[in-house]
Amino acid sequence: MTLSNGTSDGTIRWGILGTGFIAGLQTKDVKENGFTVQAVGSRSLDSSQVFAGEHGVATAHGSYEDLVADPLVDVVYVATPHPFHHANALLALNAGKHVLVEKAFTMNARQAQEIVDLAESKGLVALEAMWTRFLPHMIRIREIIESGTIGEVRKVVATHNQSLPKDPAHRLNDPALGGGALLDLGIYPISFAFDILGTPSAIRASASMSATGVDRQTAAIFEYANGAQALVDCELDAASANRAMVIGTDGWIDIEHTWYNPVPFTVHAVDGRVVERYDQPVASRGMQYQAAELERLVRAGSTAGTILPPRETVAIMAAMDEIRRQIGLRYESDAVLEGTNND
Repeated sequence: MTLSNGTSDGTIRWGILGTGFIAGLQTKDVKENGFTVQAVGSRSLDSSQVFAGEHGVATAHGSYEDLVADPLVDVVYVATPHPFHHANALLALNAGKHVLVEKAFTMNARQAQEIVDLAESKGLVALEAMWTRFLPHMIRIREIIESGTIGEVRKVVATHNQSLPKDPAHRLNDPALGGGALLDLGIYPISFAFDILGTPSAIRASASMSATGVDRQTAAIFEYANGAQALVDCELDAASANRAMVIGTDGWIDIEHTWYNPVPFTVHAVDGRVVERYDQPVASRGMQYQAAELERLVRAGSTAGTILPPRETVAIMAAMDEIRRQIGLRYESDAVLEGTNND
């Protein structure tokens, strides 16, 4: 069985689609916690073989098609850059494999809905790899909020600012590769706002654009029918402490640097008294918990969990579509939505 502490009995076999940095992090975490990584696939056999050698993976495939066709693979982790998630996930699903898809899940809500619809039609799991959702400190934060400890939640504040490569040709700065702060960094605070407050009734966004035409920094206010707000922001060329808060009528939760990692948090009463201090280290980096959730769903014969159901992933992409509309950030993949070319 898959245990609540993020381990596995190893009977479900994983394939890794892509051999980049994030693929290495995920593979390391799952292998350290009992998961079986059966195969890796890349567009280059050499790259796949190097990755397999570094991470102790049994089989190296020289194409994504060969990976998803591998009969010894049950689940495919899609770890390519997000402009390719849609095609890669559909490829794996059509081969009968469950998928764990890196965030941002896709380039837009249309692509996300297509993945979710195909997975549901085939009885397969399509889970967004928003690893933060499944970490123990986030589970505990939800419990505290649900218990009423901090009263009615009025505000969520979350930031994700990093000083990343400035090279105009780098993926993060290239609009052709889905560059910009929003999809790479903003997905974290936006997903957190959805986690705590749900889907907003209105969004107000502002951004500063880079010389290459992607968002250098973006901020948004999410408004809710009950008067609550979420303040989210991201930036790719300046770093910050990257903390988050959940503010209620009877107190607040302060999540330390870097809030989306497995870090401590403190619960304060409205007068500032410390109600709870949470500090529970986790094994590895913590990415194994999302893999454990996918395995749990597979064993349960379910295509949707409660922590991050597919419909919420689609709603998050729709919110980022709206932010991009307001700030004027357009990608080639949007042309399909609009029925035009990308002139």
